Amino acid sequence: EVQLVEAGGGLVQPGGSLRLSCTASGFTFSAYAMGWVRQAPGKGLEWVSTIMWGGGNTYYADSVKGRFTISRDNAKNTLYLQLNSLKTDDTAMYYCAKDLRFNGAAVPSAVAGERGQGTQVTVSS
Repeated sequence: EVQLVEAGGGLVQPGGSLRLSCTASGFTFSAYAMGWVRQAPGKGLEWVSTIMWGGGNTYYADSVKGRFTISRDNAKNTLYLQLNSLKTDDTAMYYCAKDLRFNGAAVPSAVAGERGQGTQVTVSS
């Protein structure tokens, strides 16, 4: 059974930082592109970032480029997202996602696999 367990969310002031983590089990973690998506209150699911199998190639939504950094540790089956210079617009539930694909797009933003239960990030003064 695929399990994705996120952690690290919380309440932070604008300009602050958080580090999210996602511990994976039940599949060969190193064989899949992994990513993060988020959903703000009253809005649809938004792709945030993807990292390919070996971690060499990363992709970001324009809204987070330069502020967020995705990484992975295949030995620990863990995915990370470093969130810096946080803005109120970053407030959302953040989900770890398995098997991100291009599906004809310029970036691998299509989630083909499972998502975790999410971790809440709230940016507020």
